[in-house]
Amino acid sequence: MISRRDFLHTSLAIGCTGLGCVALSGCSTLSASIQTGQEKDNTAMSAGRFGLVVDVEKYKKSASFSLIASVCHKAHNIPRIPDDKQAIQWIREADYKACFSEAERQHVGIPSLDVKLPVMCNHCETPACVTVCPTQATFKRPDGIVEMDYHRCIGCRFCMAACPYDARSFNFVDPKPYIDQVTPNYPTRTDGVVEKCNFCVERLTQGLEPLCVEASGGSILFGDLDDPTSEVSQAIVSGTVLTRSEELGVEPGVKYLFREGHNND
Repeated sequence: MISRRDFLHTSLAIGCTGLGCVALSGCSTLSASIQTGQEKDNTAMSAGRFGLVVDVEKYKKSASFSLIASVCHKAHNIPRIPDDKQAIQWIREADYKACFSEAERQHVGIPSLDVKLPVMCNHCETPACVTVCPTQATFKRPDGIVEMDYHRCIGCRFCMAACPYDARSFNFVDPKPYIDQVTPNYPTRTDGVVEKCNFCVERLTQGLEPLCVEASGGSILFGDLDDPTSEVSQAIVSGTVLTRSEELGVEPGVKYLFREGHNND
């Protein structure tokens, strides 16, 4: 059986096949941001490439993951399914060791760190999920956000197999009965559809940052990775930055900042 890592490397090598053509923005008319009825205006956030930076030290000291997950899940109508095997997660926490390889950990000089980190879709520069999607339900926008068109998703789960970050969830059952209170300005999904973090595109059109950033106590930053004067770009040069599975070459848009003088307290 082919491993996920081999599948990913094969997907990237193929580039564009009959079963998975890269689409930069061709599906945008049916994307989640348009489905919500939010029209882009002059207050909308824009970027060459949007990205997140998690300040690890600040996150450990000041962030409440339960709050971050709660606001994200409520706003995006994410169901609370009791069966862990069927759970839908746009954002979750993972141990430091699970996030980075031993080589990556040695790079920052920390063999072990007692901290759980937020993980989500990495909105990669070269997203394998986009490459393998046969219907262009997964597509990359010009601003770097990898988005889902739920109307086009046929539930083949090729994108889930290609993603090296386990960042996607599949609706094995109808999610609606498991939503406590439906948020009306974001679409609900159906069974047989894949979903994931979308960097809160419905908020960006209103000039608002993603909810995880707003709820993070200043430990998660968001902005334009291509702009050297942006907050995220300035943060990146202030310490050592790691990205998950950087050896794969997919260039994740979610980065983890380790500042000088970090400790394990």
